[in-house]
Amino acid sequence: MTTPIQPTTLSIGSVDAQRVEDAFSLIAPKWTSWSAQTLAQQGHPMRVRDVATRLPFVSEQLVGKRLAQMHADGLVTRADDRHGAPYQLSAFGESLSRVHRALSDWSQTNLSIGNVAGAERVEDAVRRLHLRHSTAVIQVLDGGGPMRFIHIAEEAGLDNGFTRQRLNRLQVDGLVARTGPRHGDPYVLTGAGRALGPVYAAVEHWSNPVATRRHSSPPTAVTAATRTHTGVPLGSDGIRTAAALRRSTAAPSALFSHAPQPQPRVPAAVTAQSALSRGRGSAWH
Repeated sequence: MTTPIQPTTLSIGSVDAQRVEDAFSLIAPKWTSWSAQTLAQQGHPMRVRDVATRLPFVSEQLVGKRLAQMHADGLVTRADDRHGAPYQLSAFGESLSRVHRALSDWSQTNLSIGNVAGAERVEDAVRRLHLRHSTAVIQVLDGGGPMRFIHIAEEAGLDNGFTRQRLNRLQVDGLVARTGPRHGDPYVLTGAGRALGPVYAAVEHWSNPVATRRHSSPPTAVTAATRTHTGVPLGSDGIRTAAALRRSTAAPSALFSHAPQPQPRVPAAVTAQSALSRGRGSAWH
């Protein structure tokens, strides 16, 4: 059995922000965590249609597209390239479970998003953390205490306008807060932001193969992967997902068990805290 890392020994400021963001870029595309955890639950190679059957709120076409990208990124393998050949998690993909657990634990302790599936909780956490230079901004605030946005921009080496945009997003996501109502009041990390050390430690530990692969991969492959992971669209698919989840059942597992009842929507009070909690129901939690 692999000895777990001790993430609390690694501070937010000590992680390599670029490595963390490179790692997040692989798991940020929507439905990646759902697909990975479905494969992990079943424990055997699965065809696209079989994965899609267990994710009835996602089209088979989209599941196929996601698995193909996960294959390109080394998260899954297949015996051959025949059409319809089954996928299974690679060793690299299996090691992602440690990151999923760190993200889930952080979310459960620090965020109020309701009773949602474990995979959805992980994807929600990644949506809050994966955007470019978010890690750098969080590191600056972790090391500097209350800071005005112009000083954050200077410390992080970012454009003022971009820094303002990123701080606004981090506020919406519950990771950063302003110390007062005035436009120029300083920013600080929230409790959720200060608690990110174990998450960053787990992601950086997992990122070692990412850094190795990207260093040795042809430039075209890296460009393609990067282009795929520039962000997660926030769309209106939450309504379709909730409806599908109300109709769905999923295979239980020891790690991600059934929720007792589907949870189609996040309460309005929670939604007000985070625009990214979109109220999808849960098959696992």
